[in-house]
Amino acid sequence: MKNNSPTSPASRQEPLLLPQWEDALHTVTHFSQAPPITVICGPKNSGKSTFSRLLLNSLLERYDKVGYLDTDVGQPEFSVPGVLSLHLLDECISDLMNNSIREFKRCCFFGDISSKRDPEAYLNYARRLYDYFIEKYHHTNNDNNHQKPSLPLIINTPGWVKGTGFDVLVELLRYVCPTHVIQMRISADSKNLPNGAFWLADEQKGPLQVIELISFFTDSFNRSVVLTKNVLSLRESRLFNYFKQCFPESLSITTNKELAHALASIAPYEVQISQVNVIHLHCQVPESEVFHSLNGTIVGLAASFKRPMTPSKGCTPWCVGLGIVRGIDVKQGLLYVITPVPPFQLEQVDLLLQGFIEIPSSLLQVFP
Repeated sequence: MKNNSPTSPASRQEPLLLPQWEDALHTVTHFSQAPPITVICGPKNSGKSTFSRLLLNSLLERYDKVGYLDTDVGQPEFSVPGVLSLHLLDECISDLMNNSIREFKRCCFFGDISSKRDPEAYLNYARRLYDYFIEKYHHTNNDNNHQKPSLPLIINTPGWVKGTGFDVLVELLRYVCPTHVIQMRISADSKNLPNGAFWLADEQKGPLQVIELISFFTDSFNRSVVLTKNVLSLRESRLFNYFKQCFPESLSITTNKELAHALASIAPYEVQISQVNVIHLHCQVPESEVFHSLNGTIVGLAASFKRPMTPSKGCTPWCVGLGIVRGIDVKQGLLYVITPVPPFQLEQVDLLLQGFIEIPSSLLQVFP
């Protein structure tokens, strides 16, 4: 099954790859058993994003679709900061150095740019998304049900690989039982992960291959070159591209100022306060201030499993997207929300999840 995207291998910079990277892509793509489950891990600025995009393109030459589980809540590939998301992708990536917002299949709103505040909740979200993918889109040669599609999966992980970040990665690797682990390494060895299958206490069930790759960008002394990234700017760019979806593509919006004025001018959705519950994910707010605390914030729009529902820390509701609470009218019992989520999905929303994902200051300055 070959993808018919106009993007050819020659236009995806593959001839410029290090031979080690080419070998790794071939090893994963031509895995002879069930479709591979590949985890890409390593320290910040080690080339994880670049390799994951190359691997996606390579797998799409063999499969019609590829699953992509993004667990990097700080610098996600295809979604916005603060969420863990599962995507089913069927188009190659032509620009390996930049990403774009893609529609997700399932999403969980964590509400922060690091798992540090609540590692347990973060892992619960990652496990739930992985379980959903395995149930719907993956089977092994031993499965009796061959009616469902069987797709490969790429799991992107954060660059925080020390302390709690290391512990979280170990728990994730033990849970997903990957067929391949791509471990990106840089020349500063103290920042790297341990060699080999460091997360295994017992013998691994099923096939497993750990592939260690040096950073794609090195200098003449073979030292890793750290690409300078303005992380805050990248996060704001993702939020810009997400909320730009509130408007038709024909409307030219290229700057934060233009988006700010556009968002301030459109009619928001009116939400009955009595119809939604609010969950503050990483802090406690006095009951009298719950709805006031939402004003001028980004919230996750989620649907509970059953309605009505008493919110609890243990629940992991699916998120349908993000919204900006533009205003609150307590007397009329209304919230005013701006979101690109279509109305048919908003009908399912009965939870507003508030975390620490901030509206870019350039947008707040225009809001009344």
